[in-house]
Amino acid sequence: MAAKTKKLETAYQLAREQYAALGVDTEAALQRLATLSISLHCWQGDDVGGFESAGETLGGGLAVTGNYPGKARTPQELRQDAEMVFSLLPGRHRFNLHASYGEFPAGKKVDRNEIAPQHFAGWIAWAKGLGIGLDFNPTCFGHPLAASGFTLSHPDPAVRQFWIEHCQLCREIGAAMGRALKTPCVTNVWIPDGMKDLPADRKGPRERLAAALDAIFKKPLNPKHNLDAVEGKLFGIGAESYTVGMHEFYLAYAVKNKKLLTLDSGHYHPTESMADKISSVMLFVDEILLHVSRGVRWDSDHVVILNDELLSIAQELVRGNFLHRAHLGLDFFDASINRVAAWTMGARNFLRALLYALLEPYQTYQELELAGDYTARLALMEEAKTLPFGAVWDYHCLRHNVPVGGEWLAEVKRYEREVLSRRQ
Repeated sequence: MAAKTKKLETAYQLAREQYAALGVDTEAALQRLATLSISLHCWQGDDVGGFESAGETLGGGLAVTGNYPGKARTPQELRQDAEMVFSLLPGRHRFNLHASYGEFPAGKKVDRNEIAPQHFAGWIAWAKGLGIGLDFNPTCFGHPLAASGFTLSHPDPAVRQFWIEHCQLCREIGAAMGRALKTPCVTNVWIPDGMKDLPADRKGPRERLAAALDAIFKKPLNPKHNLDAVEGKLFGIGAESYTVGMHEFYLAYAVKNKKLLTLDSGHYHPTESMADKISSVMLFVDEILLHVSRGVRWDSDHVVILNDELLSIAQELVRGNFLHRAHLGLDFFDASINRVAAWTMGARNFLRALLYALLEPYQTYQELELAGDYTARLALMEEAKTLPFGAVWDYHCLRHNVPVGGEWLAEVKRYEREVLSRRQ
């Protein structure tokens, strides 16, 4: 073990020298990375099932593929799995809950417009024990009153009011989480509203949605406890032709009403780059929430991998000096492989992408660009691609006492044998 540690330290020192030759301080990059938190999404651990007493079909244009053994069936099991993931990640991170993941009294149905902070007391106590923050989301799907495909934009005022009340209560729960944990909870509003075929009226549902959002956000909450975010989407299953809350709608709403805008990398056309949108919207909104996913053909929510799209998102955050204004989260659900492994890979890859971006001589890139020396800019960008980034990442993991390289997989396999395989 000592020999291995020495080898990793030596590799890091050599890498540090190479980066220093280009003006990059690896220690500063590692210190900055250690301050960044990724919000792990609860729904990866149980296929967006939740823990309500009366389960409904998933709906809302959402679909989880696969049936790998070991799915979390209770809040306790889900927390256990999340703790396993946290143990494999360098740094301290967060956990993101949907409203359907409350702990409700056995045999008693608590409807969505009746939930309260008490139903999340176990989650708050758990997070407090780990010293982490929580984020939150209304659950506007998987419910009889969402079966039509419309919630906050529903033409029936009574249905609309039900979902307004649900979202209002979710903001209160988010504020309770933030107050108890002494870190703001980002409460993100996403709805599945849309139509499979061409609508006759595109304006009416959007007018109703805007009015509903105004009612939801009417009560001011302390931003030290709760931050409001709104999330758009391109389309979903059952909403292929018309999405009420498309990106332009929520961008305009967020700018007008000073809300966080949520950008989800799986919610765009495959030819669009989410990275390119970051600097555009950041000129007009104070903060953003990122849901990092991986769309293949469409919003298929594959496990996040270290690809060009992920690197470009991280690069834009770093090069634009946006990290302090961005809340970083994951959003995918893959049941075709070990769920804990999927969580771990996605989170570690996002962290690696952020480190890669922090280690770039990006200030030199920008100086060369400003001087009009595009030849040198491109040459340096290409040379930087083969710098020993992996040695710095391995040292970061070593320093934080988490598995180095692919060693995390052995830990997940052990956890699968000892814990997940015993779940029937």
